[in-house]
Amino acid sequence: MTRWEAARPAQAGSARPGSPPAGPAAAMFAADQASKGVGMELVEASEGRAVLRMRIAPTMINGHDIAHGGYVFMLADSAFACACNSRGPVTVAAGADITFLAPVRLGDVLTATAAERVSYGRSGIYDVTVRRGEEIVAEFRGRSRTLG
Repeated sequence: MTRWEAARPAQAGSARPGSPPAGPAAAMFAADQASKGVGMELVEASEGRAVLRMRIAPTMINGHDIAHGGYVFMLADSAFACACNSRGPVTVAAGADITFLAPVRLGDVLTATAAERVSYGRSGIYDVTVRRGEEIVAEFRGRSRTLG
């Protein structure tokens, strides 16, 4: 049993609108020092779905004066992780890819919305849309595998 499984609340989702997310994804995210270390915030978590938010900091800017794509990927990947772990069994990435659609700049607030597309046995496919306001800046597809 992992440390986040032992600490997780019994049900997924939020107790009431406006309350912090609860459940397996929230417990996993609480232990995720990498995501929290770059300022990510778990906004919503429910079965097969998660929403994360992150502001682009000066340390995330590359030599082209735009956000390094690795940070955009990391935000999408963290939303994917929360969505695919929302039901409780430990689930990891089997692979992922991203398409960058628009440059991201210093100070931009990005929101990544992850949703399960299909789950079959121990495998799953999740799509994540990363937005700056209403503008889509990246699309990510993750493939998951639940551990036995």
